[in-house]
Amino acid sequence: MSEAQDASAYFQKHPEAAASVLGATTQPQQSAGVAQPTLRSVSAGEFLRMDIKPREMLLNPVLPVQGLGMIHAKRGVGKTHLALGIAVAVASGKDFLRWKAPKPRKVLFVDGELPASVLQLWLAEAVAAVGSDEASGNLTLITPDMQEFGIPDLATVGGQSALLEHTQSADLIILDNLSALVRAGNENEAESWLPLQAWALDLRRRGKSLLFVHHSGRSGNPRGTSKREDLLDTVIALRHPPSYRANDGLRAELHFEKTRHFHGKDAEPFELELRADTNGVCQWLTRDLEASGYEKAAALFAEGCDALAAMEELGLSRATAFRYQKRYRESQSHVSTPRV
Repeated sequence: MSEAQDASAYFQKHPEAAASVLGATTQPQQSAGVAQPTLRSVSAGEFLRMDIKPREMLLNPVLPVQGLGMIHAKRGVGKTHLALGIAVAVASGKDFLRWKAPKPRKVLFVDGELPASVLQLWLAEAVAAVGSDEASGNLTLITPDMQEFGIPDLATVGGQSALLEHTQSADLIILDNLSALVRAGNENEAESWLPLQAWALDLRRRGKSLLFVHHSGRSGNPRGTSKREDLLDTVIALRHPPSYRANDGLRAELHFEKTRHFHGKDAEPFELELRADTNGVCQWLTRDLEASGYEKAAALFAEGCDALAAMEELGLSRATAFRYQKRYRESQSHVSTPRV
């Protein structure tokens, strides 16, 4: 079943959602007493003659205008830090990691679980790391500690309606995270996703982009139904590298699991790290995965370790460890010995 059919089925089952979410923008027809959205069709020729503007980018190449994306990771890997970095970059029109924000946009960041004090600290780190002091006017936050009754369930019509006025001016809406913000239904069942899917499709139709933040399950895939990914343009997974140690702080591999509109070098994975400099100012660093793994292995070889020791220390495959050792030995054979 397609995304549109899913949304239609949901609206038929929940006519109050059609009235709330779509009522202001459609002319309902009566069919068996249920409000139905009016649909418009066009011929292929008419469609091809339409002057449809190319899709602009919020954060090139990962997040287009009217884009739907997801970041997922296990607990403690850094998905909220990454989402805040994206929020600040898009709001200020700054480059972030290996991506470019062409111009400042309005961003709404909806947090579902962090204490306000923690969110404030992490936001300050994100602003410093992106190198921006221009995001404050474009970035709006909603956090539970600021609400009298908490944040409503966004799987319900009431929850979506409560957020409606805050989404009106936003170009990008970031929901962190689905487990905290979407509480109705069983997340393993596809039907539980339909209310949020219908809402997301309506927001996209109105020119909005959405970025969902979600937990990874034990398998490493996004937790719950896989039907969520059918709708998305971009899916990003964060994982600790095999050599990760607890005192490394925020260091992760970024992998693209779905890239609907970009490919090639833009879609290659890389390692990212959030590190504080000598003055305590945070900065984001990125490395190619191959280069990152080789550099660590080369440091061990320089200390006298062999390929088997590097394999065990870094969690490498046997083939990769011996390939790195060969590459290191070849690099050393080209190093000239200085004359005395």
